[in-house]
Amino acid sequence: MKKLTIKDIAKHFNVSISTVSKALNDSYEISEATKEKIQKYAKENNYKPNFNALSLKNRSTKTIGVIIPTMLNYFFAQVFKGIEKTALERGYKVITCISNQSHDKEVEIIEMLSNGSIDGFLLSMAKETELNNKHDHFKESIENGTPIVMFDRVAKSIECDKVVTDDLNSAASTVEFLYKKGHKKIAFISTISDLHIGEQRLLGYKKGLEKVGLPFDKNLVLNILERDYKKYVKQVKPFVKDTEIDAVITTGESVAVSTMKAIKKSGKKIPKDVAVIAFSNGILSRHSSPKMTTISQHGEQMGATAAEILIDKLKNKNTDIVTKVIKTDIVIRDSTR
Repeated sequence: MKKLTIKDIAKHFNVSISTVSKALNDSYEISEATKEKIQKYAKENNYKPNFNALSLKNRSTKTIGVIIPTMLNYFFAQVFKGIEKTALERGYKVITCISNQSHDKEVEIIEMLSNGSIDGFLLSMAKETELNNKHDHFKESIENGTPIVMFDRVAKSIECDKVVTDDLNSAASTVEFLYKKGHKKIAFISTISDLHIGEQRLLGYKKGLEKVGLPFDKNLVLNILERDYKKYVKQVKPFVKDTEIDAVITTGESVAVSTMKAIKKSGKKIPKDVAVIAFSNGILSRHSSPKMTTISQHGEQMGATAAEILIDKLKNKNTDIVTKVIKTDIVIRDSTR
C-alpha cells in the first residue's frame, strides 16, 4: 500500500500543502474545526510524518545521498570521484547507493534516505525508471523538501537541476572528425538505443553525416539491446564481417573492445582499414590494443558540477532551476589514423 503523504491529504480536502502541515503541527493559524478533521483523517489513514520534510528548515545532516544505476560503468566511478571530492571540500559527507537499473530499488533507496538521513540527492536514473516513465518518487522527494540534482540520465518531466553531456553534438563532431581523416563508410554501434542518451547519440551521428554530405545508411547502424558483454561479440562479429565499413563509433568502451577484436579476426587492420572511436574515456581505452581513441565525457567534472549545484541550493536555498551541459572532446590514441 502506498504511503500517505501531506500532498495526498491536501488533495483530499482541497487545501494547500502548507495548510495540512500547519494543521498537523497544531498551528494557531488554522481553525480548530479544520485541524480536527485533518488530524482525524491523517490518524485513520495511518499517516507517518516525513521528519526530514518537516524539520529541513531547522536542521541539516551535512550528508548527500548519491544514487548511481550501475557499478560496472567506469564513467559513473569518475562521476562519483568528482562528487566526493567536491562534497568533502565543502564539508559534506556522501552516502552512495546503487539502483542496479531497478525502479523498485531506486524507490526503496529514496524512501529509506528521505527519513532525515540526508539533505538532498544526486542521482542518475535507473534504466527501468526511464523505460517505464515512472517518476513519482522523484516528485514526492522534491515536494517533501529533499532536493534532487540529476546527472547523465535525467527525467525530462521532472523540474529539478540537471547536469548532462552534449551527446548529440558530440556524436556529430565525431563523424566530422572521421570524415576529415578520409572515412566515408562510418558505422554506429549502440548498446543504449532504448535510452534517451542513446537516442541523442544516434541523432548526432545522423546530423554529422548530413553535415559532411554522407547519406544515412541503416545497414551501417547496429543496435545491441543485450547488456551481457560476452553476447556483444555474437552480434558484432557478423556485422563487422559482412558490412563494408572504414570507421566505427560505439556508445561505450566494452562494445568497442568487442568490435576491435571482431575487426582483427576479419583480417582487417586498425586504424589502417577501420578506425574505432568510443564514448567514455575509461580504463579499457588505455589498455586496449591498439589504445582506443575516445569521446571524453568528463565524468569527474560532471560529478563536481552536480555536487556544487546541490550544495549551493542547500546552503543558499537557491530556487533557480538550471541545466548545465558538459562539453566533450576527442582524446586521440592509436585506434584512429
